Amino acid sequence: QVQLVESGGGLVQPGDSLRLSCAASGFTLDYYSIGWFRQAPGKKREGVSCISSSDGSTYYADSVKGRFTISRDNAKNTVYLQMNSLKPEDTALYYCAAMSRRSRGYYPYCDSSGMDYWGEGTLVTVSS
Repeated sequence: QVQLVESGGGLVQPGDSLRLSCAASGFTLDYYSIGWFRQAPGKKREGVSCISSSDGSTYYADSVKGRFTISRDNAKNTVYLQMNSLKPEDTALYYCAAMSRRSRGYYPYCDSSGMDYWGEGTLVTVSS
């Protein structure tokens, strides 16, 4: 069974850090581009960060550049999102998603429309 499971969310104060994990089962992440997306209440889903399967290139939304870092551990079949200097505006449900190389032929690697698999999300709340 193909599955993506996010973990690591929680309630933190502004300025704190969290590391989100996205563990895959039923398929090998090596061959997939992985993206982190988030959706805050009343807002559209937005792409936060993505990492390409082909050359390891990365994308970061302007709002998180310099604060968030995406990485992958293929041996653990897991992708991480290190989030530092968290702000209240980072509060959202964070999802990871995977894009196959086949879909990559049709979509940019951080396009949510091209993602083949989605996790159910982990909630991040940043509040004092």
